[in-house]
Amino acid sequence: MDRPDRQTLSRLDTASLLREARQIAGLSQSALAQRIGTTQPVISRWERGLDVPRIDALARALQACGFEADLVFRRHDDVDRSQIARQLMLTPTERLAYYESAARAYELARTARPIASHA
Repeated sequence: MDRPDRQTLSRLDTASLLREARQIAGLSQSALAQRIGTTQPVISRWERGLDVPRIDALARALQACGFEADLVFRRHDDVDRSQIARQLMLTPTERLAYYESAARAYELARTARPIASHA
């Protein structure tokens, strides 16, 4: 196993996640604590579920174990609903034109030559 199990936010078991990430990284609690600027007893409390780290501390701990904490909080409903509303207002002909235009733009971007950087 090379990574912790995926967990949804509603079922996030921070204690198990941290312990598993630390063990996969082959770090002791003391080594992890030193990497993120805290103490071994703090890491122990987190891993036993007696305390919960702040989100920035969780991200630092996971990063110190070699994992990226890709945490994004946004309201999907607002974005999804506005996109759906715009699409529903299009006639079938307008919708087809929209998708054809998007396909052309995608193909242009895919086949475009990279711009040489002037370092």
